[in-house]
Order: sequence, then structure tokens, then C-alpha cells
Amino acid sequence: MLAMRGVALTYETVRAWCLKFGQSYANNLRRRSPRPGGTWHLDEVFLKINGRIHYLWRAVDQDGDVLDILVQRNTDKKAARKFFRKLLKGLRYVPQVIIADKLRSHSTAKAEVLPSVEHVQEKSRNNRAENSHQPTRVREYLMRRFKSAAHAQRFLSAFGVISSHFRAGTSPVQS
Repeated sequence: MLAMRGVALTYETVRAWCLKFGQSYANNLRRRSPRPGGTWHLDEVFLKINGRIHYLWRAVDQDGDVLDILVQRNTDKKAARKFFRKLLKGLRYVPQVIIADKLRSHSTAKAEVLPSVEHVQEKSRNNRAENSHQPTRVREYLMRRFKSAAHAQRFLSAFGVISSHFRAGTSPVQS
């Protein structure tokens, strides 16, 4: 239809549109999405960017919707505290339960930032967060890895929200 009107549509055009409109579209979806559930699943996974290990921190609610993503160099207490603060700043809502794996930095940072929240550390109960990494791994493979930590952060913060919005089996956001 666009070719009939004389508009040339290439992969580069689509990429430019994604760079220009993708983040604003994701922010709009995030604003209009309903309040997340009271159970948050937290997990981190490593990414290799230019031969160096980085960690992708991800928070998912009980429905599997991505709440927030952060790419960092470390998995220490300072990194976990930064992720918790970013998560709370963006959502302005404190959960009832946080489910995470047995990484010690989760518990020390949670005690500092969210002392009143229950913290469950069981590997088998954190499968929802573990499964949310799969679309990221597929995109990482298709893109032939990320070129920089800033590129990974920019892409994944938009991709996480948009992909969970279009995931099969969920209801669309009401306007």
C-alpha cells in the first residue's frame, strides 16, 4: 500500500521509526497499564557486551508483566539497592511479597530499602522471572548481541513493556 503511494519502506526506515517512537510508545503503555500485583518476582541474568559481563536485573509481577529492567556491571548490594530504588520510583507502589533467588545482595538491599516487605527466597518459586528472560535471549541472538550497556538498557526497557503488552493470553490495556 505504501509502495503504491510512492513511499519507500526499508528495514532502515522501520529501525529509525523504532528508535524515534519506541520509547514513547513503551512509556505510554506503562502509564496506562493497571497497577501491578502485590507479588513481585526479581531475577538477574548475565549479558556479554563487548566481551565484558553485565547483569540484566528484571522485576516481573505475578501475571508475568515486566515492571522494570536495569543493566549493570555488578550484582553487589549497591547494584541491588539501585535497582530497588529505580523500581519503586517508577511504580510508586510497594509490594506485599518479593520472590527472588538466593543472591545475598537481594536480601541486604531489601532490608535497607523495603524493610516491611516479606521476602521469599526459593529458587522454584521464581520461575516467572526466569521465564521472562527467554524473549530477551531470543532478541539478543537475533541482534547478534548488544553493542553497549546503554544500547541494551535503552532497547530492553522498551522491549520488555511492549512484548508483555502483546503477549498472547493477556487482556489489552483499557484506555
